[in-house]
Amino acid sequence: MNIENNFTKTVDMIHRGMDVNLLRRSVIANNLANAEVPNFKRSEVNFESELKRALETEKLRPALELTLTDPKHIPNWRERDYRDVQPRRVLDYVSTSKNNGNNVDSEQEIMAALENQLLYTLMAQAETFEFSQINMVLR
Repeated sequence: MNIENNFTKTVDMIHRGMDVNLLRRSVIANNLANAEVPNFKRSEVNFESELKRALETEKLRPALELTLTDPKHIPNWRERDYRDVQPRRVLDYVSTSKNNGNNVDSEQEIMAALENQLLYTLMAQAETFEFSQINMVLR
């Protein structure tokens, strides 16, 4: 993999992560705003595990890849493009933490908001570092 592709992929993944963090922030804010609404179910955003699976498919190419001679044949391996992975909002229907059917724990949501903000800051710093490396090479 050449430097240009590595830089582009890294910056693209950081941007996607930052976009997911913005979505996660709005989901957490929605959960906190509805913390006292009866029968409200909290939501969360799933993204990182699917992204990890997509990135692992790049490395897991089988030693013997089957040749497809007909469009109806099922391949033994498919590489999954990480750019196709989208964040998903998931409702938590399983748990209930209050007598009114609501399952939002304010302390847990505030901790999630703090963790999300720290992760966003870390990604912004990583992106700054990536561009500073390119800037240093161009000087």
